Amino acid sequence: MGKKMSSYIEDFPILKQKVNDERLVYLDNAATTQKPRAVVEAIMNYYYHDNANVHRGVHTLAERATKAFEDVRTKVARFINAPSKDEIVYTKGTTEGLNWVAASYGQTHVKAGDEIVISYMEHHSNLVPWQQLAQRTGAKLKYIDLQSDGQLDMDSVRHQITDKTAIVSLAHASNVLGVVNPLAEISKIAHQHGAILVADGAQSTPHMKIDVQSLGVDFFAFSGHKLMAPTGIGILWGKSELLDDMPPLEFGGEMIDWVQLQETTFKKAPWKFEGGTQNIAGVVGLGAAIDYLEQIGMDNIQKHEHAVIKKVMPELQQIEGLTIYGPQEASKRTGVISFNLDNLHPHDVATALDMEGVAVRAGHHCAQPLMEYLNVPATARASFYLYNTLEDGQRLVEAIKATKEFFKNGTI
Repeated sequence: MGKKMSSYIEDFPILKQKVNDERLVYLDNAATTQKPRAVVEAIMNYYYHDNANVHRGVHTLAERATKAFEDVRTKVARFINAPSKDEIVYTKGTTEGLNWVAASYGQTHVKAGDEIVISYMEHHSNLVPWQQLAQRTGAKLKYIDLQSDGQLDMDSVRHQITDKTAIVSLAHASNVLGVVNPLAEISKIAHQHGAILVADGAQSTPHMKIDVQSLGVDFFAFSGHKLMAPTGIGILWGKSELLDDMPPLEFGGEMIDWVQLQETTFKKAPWKFEGGTQNIAGVVGLGAAIDYLEQIGMDNIQKHEHAVIKKVMPELQQIEGLTIYGPQEASKRTGVISFNLDNLHPHDVATALDMEGVAVRAGHHCAQPLMEYLNVPATARASFYLYNTLEDGQRLVEAIKATKEFFKNGTI
């Protein structure tokens, strides 16, 4: 790794500020991460020196922009161990990637009487598209149960996936419970029944080394902004034979091969899915973010987050009236900690924490069925990343204690 993880904080000017006269402790990383100087500078450099539309142009700027755009495709393929760069499709983010699989692959491969299997922990982006597909096709949407600690019930997995199952779609890591699902094991079960496995990698890709081949998944989607790239850029990876068989969803420039008056032929994947001018600067930023992450090492990032959680979890568990959702053992979760304090509304808790300079999220986290499953209206959520320190974890603990005292006595 070369240098201590804490030294990387210097690359994030936004973390130097004070909020409500307190040093900012940013713990909303599951929603979006901060951007290092290297990413911002890469975007600025593109706009200052290489700004041009990609493909087809023969002038120097267009050729430089196109090379940068396509080089990142190769970089992403290496980052997730995809067999080919031609399996890397640029999207706006995880949501668009999952919607494309449901609308293109799903619409052409799912029929009435088929089954689509997801779980109760899914983000709305990995629930509503399948719900809509089931309604359009007459397929049945089924849910995998959770264990008491929030992990998938593998007996339920085996029960719900049958020979009628066409698609299984699961989060690799939960944005609420912090669990990491055993996709490699589940992919074998799905494939034994002739189904494909789609993975929502939004919460796993920034925090651990991803190998889509070892996971055995058929599609894998993730967002750039959750791994320090800009908003508006994401990746859909799919096996080449599946992408080749999928019809494009958007039509126009760049994705065509030949247009005649009454018919059109399309480019092969991935370009047939990338109609119109893409988020070129976002792609450049994504490439810079991957460079930054690889310089640190994904294994080092995961170890650092586990070290912070291992220190924080026991201290949080000692706070009377604090309920933590998901596995209670730090070794079984990511850096996401969702919680409720006494009978306080999570929004009130989050507002009080903000007064202490600690930024967390509060609400249903785009997982309303999971909230109903947990029998709560919402939770507060702290989520850690590579620039968060043991001191940040201690600040969270102390801020929660101060919040509890404030609502109890009216003073901090």
